[in-house]
Amino acid sequence: MGVRTANVQDGDMGETLASLAQTIHGRWDHDPAESYTARLLNGEEDELLKKLAEEASEVIMACKDDDHDHIRYEAGDLVYHLLVTLERYGVTLPELAGELNARMR
Repeated sequence: MGVRTANVQDGDMGETLASLAQTIHGRWDHDPAESYTARLLNGEEDELLKKLAEEASEVIMACKDDDHDHIRYEAGDLVYHLLVTLERYGVTLPELAGELNARMR
């Protein structure tokens, strides 16, 4: 497929996730008619969960195609939708980090 995002540069994952999570958190009060994130946060639960599953399957398909750029692109969509899901259910990044750290012991 050869999906490419313009000007992709490596970044600090922690800073990027924290910044994105903060942006998502700030979308609660936005007009759902104007903000996709607000629609996901305030809309039907099943719509968000279906979107999360769809994005996960797109990552799987990109992996099956063994296309690095497409995997990265679809993983970006999956991480965004995962962060929206975590926000909707009140799970913070520090809580998630604690869970992951506990599993590395």
